[in-house]
Amino acid sequence: MEMLGPKDWEDFLSAPIAVLMLGKTDCAACEEWTVELLNHEIPEGVRIGKILLDKPGYGRFKIAHDWVANVDVLPFNAIYVNGEMKKQWAGGGMERLQTRLNRFI
Repeated sequence: MEMLGPKDWEDFLSAPIAVLMLGKTDCAACEEWTVELLNHEIPEGVRIGKILLDKPGYGRFKIAHDWVANVDVLPFNAIYVNGEMKKQWAGGGMERLQTRLNRFI
């Protein structure tokens, strides 16, 4: 899993297949989902990245992705294929992630 910063999220999202996880530093469910992701074998060619929305410096990200303002449940996930968001959902679960990824790999 890649911890994304204000300077590298754009490059990450333009990858062939990228799974973006949004969370906050004080979110227990986000930490549980992170641990689950770290302990699971991710398919080759899929990048997993995490942005903590309560960290400073993500103004450009939030402006470029105005849907983030409507996120009210964390963790929140989005699958990007070549820079285009294809799927988004709230919560964790490897089975849910794998089902969604299977459409793109």
